[in-house]
Amino acid sequence: MERKEGNGMKISGLLKERASFSFEVFPPKIEQSLEPLKETLDQLYRFKPDFISCTYGAGGTNKGRSTELCDMIERSGHDVMPHFTCIGNTKQGVHDFIGEYVSMGVENVLALRGDIPHGLDGTNGDFNNASQLISFIRENFPSLCLGAACYPEKHMEAVSLEEDIKYLKLKQDCGAEFLITQLCHDVEAYESFIDQIRKKQIHLPVIVGIMPALSKDGIIRMTVSNGCSIPRELAEIIGKYGDNPEEFKKAGKEYTIKQILRYKTAGVNGLHIYSLNKYKDIVDILQASDLCR
Repeated sequence: MERKEGNGMKISGLLKERASFSFEVFPPKIEQSLEPLKETLDQLYRFKPDFISCTYGAGGTNKGRSTELCDMIERSGHDVMPHFTCIGNTKQGVHDFIGEYVSMGVENVLALRGDIPHGLDGTNGDFNNASQLISFIRENFPSLCLGAACYPEKHMEAVSLEEDIKYLKLKQDCGAEFLITQLCHDVEAYESFIDQIRKKQIHLPVIVGIMPALSKDGIIRMTVSNGCSIPRELAEIIGKYGDNPEEFKKAGKEYTIKQILRYKTAGVNGLHIYSLNKYKDIVDILQASDLCR
């Protein structure tokens, strides 16, 4: 595993040795304190994650707060993987922001197109898609380890999964070194996806993103907005406990525990838990999933 002095670790090197384990967090709004999230992170650090990924606001907003959060995580002695999108970004802007990340000691970046904001026909920047962004970062920051997104049930805008896989192959060819899935509750769909991309000579390791089922509205909103399916077992939980938040959360946590175990059985290259900036329910799930390390 490639490791420099301090806490710099390249995810691609880690994945050659073993499966990874990580969390995703997002920065609070500028007027909100970082202290609650700092407490959440302190609780999540107990599970010895290999890295923490950090998003920023929809449409490319809140990048400054995201940078502040990434710096805080790096200073705590943990590895951070910033998300970076094409939305509203110029080549010079990307160069400056990535340069700032590198100066913090960041070794890994997740390069994404990002969701197109309502009212725009495109990214409103110098990059139209993730492959272009990956190529630019690879050329200008060759030492960085770059991750990319993949969609086991295909991206909503793709005509077919086959077309989506062609774009995924392009991300690999442009310099992506590992993949992280969009949320996918359907483990069988994930396994089929892996079979298909391997046949198309996509050899990158794939980390699975896990969205805990903690609230009915949250699960429905996230799955529908990303074009993901809701398996029958989860649909039954929604139908049975949808009007009872506490009972839904209890059943949803049990479902998430089963989902994690199913993915572990499927032999994934890593598990990436979307923490939703919370820790109490996440701790319950991880302890029951035997993911304490």
